[in-house]
Amino acid sequence: MAAPGSDIEHGFPHLDTVRAALTALYKRLSYDGVRTFGLSVAPGDVAFSDQDDLYLGAQRVARVMVRHLRLPDARMIVSFREMRHAGNVELAAGPEYFVELNSRFKTHRRDIGAALAHEVTHVYLHRLDLAFPGTRDNEILTDTTAAYLGAGWLLLDAYRESSVSSQKLGYLTPEEFGYVLAKRALTFGEDPAIWFTSPQAYEAYVKGLDVARRDERQPPLAASGWAGRRRYARDRRFAQVDPLAPVTGGVGYAFESGSPLRVTFPCPTCRQRIRVPVGGRIRARCGLCRAVLECDT
Repeated sequence: MAAPGSDIEHGFPHLDTVRAALTALYKRLSYDGVRTFGLSVAPGDVAFSDQDDLYLGAQRVARVMVRHLRLPDARMIVSFREMRHAGNVELAAGPEYFVELNSRFKTHRRDIGAALAHEVTHVYLHRLDLAFPGTRDNEILTDTTAAYLGAGWLLLDAYRESSVSSQKLGYLTPEEFGYVLAKRALTFGEDPAIWFTSPQAYEAYVKGLDVARRDERQPPLAASGWAGRRRYARDRRFAQVDPLAPVTGGVGYAFESGSPLRVTFPCPTCRQRIRVPVGGRIRARCGLCRAVLECDT
């Protein structure tokens, strides 16, 4: 949680880890498991006014997160104390989990749902036995999971920045949260923009959406632009002469020798790599997320 007046990191410095988290989530849950999260947490279900009892209200919102993430027999005990971070959860065998939130939320109740989304997702990933090595990458996995499964839009909406104060929850940058939410929107057809109360959150979502749409326009996808197709055609000519020649420039695709020559590239939805033969127009289906992709190889 950024302190008032502190600098907030922007851009996409963790994008590779975010994309790896999306792939890991699909591998662990499967296509059918991910599709069960087609509806996000509703704003009304996590609304928290100053007139609500602090502890009863926090327990109510925690139950919303538990139900949304389909956690069986998981009871959250929420308390507040002074701490550096926004929250902390004790990951034990259950069925009770103890969540501590920063005492600042006593007077900033509108963001309690965001903090609980992150902490309850920790419990969800613990139950799934899904983790990344290292604290930083594991926290990025947690934020990505919360956002992609429909609870993490609250984390982006908690982002507010002005000339006199700033606040951001979670480990992703605002634009990275926007990217994950855009990935979800493109997959489920659910636009979270109408729920944002923070103008800065909306701006970050738009920037993330631009990068997410760019994923769908990378060669050898048929929707790629003129410049991408031209670069791909050049690289394909080189690969036909020397299939082991490295492709440079961070384009994402790579060629593999064989007959026929093959090209591999990341699925724009789940980022799992897809391998198809080089031979003109082809329709490919991702075996992990079942996305059907029109390609021009």
